[in-house]
Amino acid sequence: MFMAPDPGLVRLRISLRAVLGIGLAVALSELAGLSLPASITGGLTALLALFTVGDTTVRGQAVTTALLPAVGFPVLALAAVLHTVPTVRDAVWLAVVLGGVYARRWGPRGHALGIFAFMTFFITQFLHAVPGQLPQLYAAMALSLAASSAVRFGAWCIERRTPAPVAPVPPTGRGLARPTTRQAFQATAACAFAIGAGQVLSHERWYWAVGTAWWIFVNTSSRGETLVRGFRRVLGTVIGIAVGLVIAVPLDGAGAPTAGLVAVCVFGIFYAAAVSYTWMMLAVTVMAGLLYGLLGVLDPGLLVLRVLETGAGALGAALAVLLVLPVTTHATTDAWIERALHCVHACTSEAAARLAGSPAADPARYVAELEPLLGRVRLSLAPLVHPLAPLRARRTRARQVIELLDRCAQEVRGLASIAADPDASHDARLAAACWRVQAAVEALTGPAAARGEIDVPVAEAHPAGGGQALTHLHGLEQALKALAVPLRGRVTLA
Repeated sequence: MFMAPDPGLVRLRISLRAVLGIGLAVALSELAGLSLPASITGGLTALLALFTVGDTTVRGQAVTTALLPAVGFPVLALAAVLHTVPTVRDAVWLAVVLGGVYARRWGPRGHALGIFAFMTFFITQFLHAVPGQLPQLYAAMALSLAASSAVRFGAWCIERRTPAPVAPVPPTGRGLARPTTRQAFQATAACAFAIGAGQVLSHERWYWAVGTAWWIFVNTSSRGETLVRGFRRVLGTVIGIAVGLVIAVPLDGAGAPTAGLVAVCVFGIFYAAAVSYTWMMLAVTVMAGLLYGLLGVLDPGLLVLRVLETGAGALGAALAVLLVLPVTTHATTDAWIERALHCVHACTSEAAARLAGSPAADPARYVAELEPLLGRVRLSLAPLVHPLAPLRARRTRARQVIELLDRCAQEVRGLASIAADPDASHDARLAAACWRVQAAVEALTGPAAARGEIDVPVAEAHPAGGGQALTHLHGLEQALKALAVPLRGRVTLA
């Protein structure tokens, strides 16, 4: 959590940009004479626009940002109009949940628009907005999107110099075989439970349970991932409440110090998001307490209620992933491991072709694709390597898989860098080594592997006098051969 790498200081710069963009959005709302609830709406709108829009190109990010009002404005109006009709309001919110999660099938844009629709409904509950406030809320949202876009795409467009990482396409299917469809029903069931449980705990702050259930399903694809995320959310909330009691309650909504601490929380949300969900939730919880202080409704009892509502939402998410169309950790893990191994093979073949003199061969693109795929493998295996995971043997096997795949990636990166050298020489033994890599990948991912019958070809001894390319290939063969041990009998990784 403290030592996570930040190549090129990208996370640091994105976090500082978020503080600048959100600060500008709130400042414009205040200068326009909008109310405090409208200014808070504007700040949260800017935060969502900067946090959730993740298209792979700057142009795509701009288009998605421009589309946010198309889903935000109608949802805002519905939520405000239905505020006094609880039964209809709850049913409409569940429809927003179902559509918002289902939209993830269309990639980063659907993902961002779905989150924005849900959070617009949530913000309306948070502020208890009514139809008479809609003009100011619309103005705040429009000003904030313009301000955050001016910072993101104009004054400080980090992505123009730092291309966004390749986002791996999630596994697909049809009907209920599609993970996003199953997750849409799971999230809807979880939020339905959260609405009921949250209202039992509080008729005024019940929406915190719904928000918890929703966010637990963001960026997860199996029941194991969802359960771990729920645990981390509760842990981050509890720690955040403790910090809030020390910081937010004594401040009691004092303007200048509260604004400064909210800026620190915004920085923490963006800086921690990629490396620690617990730390991110700590920052979110403290920020929520500070905002309640600004609204004049903060007290220790409210913070305790936040913990209870978070627990109710997490319980709803846990029940949903266990009982409603469950997606097993085993199936998800297998899919990402296979894709990573096929990417390793593709990169190896491209590197060998490049060394053989083919100018069209490009291993670099597969190296770029491999990094996010390995990230998805780590995320999928997170439930098995978690310190609280009860089965030590599975934890050991999962760690071996991660370590050996990282070793494969290291050898592939080295091979690709040699292939990029125009003076690198070709060795006839490269073709044979590449064939063995292909055979190893087929052995690890084929039908026999699913039955635990993995027979990886034995790699030759390190070639005497072999060049660097052969050295990397030999290391890759050894790593693939070692992978057969933890992957044998894959059911043990379930």
